[in-house]
Amino acid sequence: MGISKDSKSEKGKDTFKKEIIHQFHVISENIIDQVKGVAEGVATLNEKVERYREESKVENETTRADLSQAITHVHQELSRAIINVDQKLDRTREELKADIHTVDQKVDRTREELKAEIQGVRQELKTEIQETRQELKTEIQETRQELKTEIQESKQEVLAATKFSYAELDKRLTTLEKEFLDLKYRFEKVESRSTS
Repeated sequence: MGISKDSKSEKGKDTFKKEIIHQFHVISENIIDQVKGVAEGVATLNEKVERYREESKVENETTRADLSQAITHVHQELSRAIINVDQKLDRTREELKADIHTVDQKVDRTREELKAEIQGVRQELKTEIQETRQELKTEIQETRQELKTEIQESKQEVLAATKFSYAELDKRLTTLEKEFLDLKYRFEKVESRSTS
């Protein structure tokens, strides 16, 4: 009768141990699944950050190319206008040279008028060029500032999301550690009971 009690006690201990081990396996699998889920979330977040960087880079390059093209177009237009004015001046000079022998006074007066007109045209062109240059500088500066602001805001959002994810991961790991320590404590308690 003593042997059968010991035998039942041993079977009970074995069953209890198996149940504890089974529970430990279930909790461990749950912890592993949670860690995998967190890792997948971090990987997804990293992919989103990288995609946003690439999109921002493409947008910046496109804006830079558009601005460069606009500046080139304005420069070409101004060059054509200056060439046209220079050609017009050359023609006028030739006409004046042909008339120099016959009408000296008229040529002198006309020359002064043309000089004044040329100076006026050059001054107007210089003013227009300066104004256009200043407008382009202002637009470029504003665009650059807007892009910086957008990039900074996006960066802050990504950092906030990353911090939240890391904080959530830390919280889950802390919970898992507590559960593991609790389970370890229970298991040691069971072991100590079974050995005594």
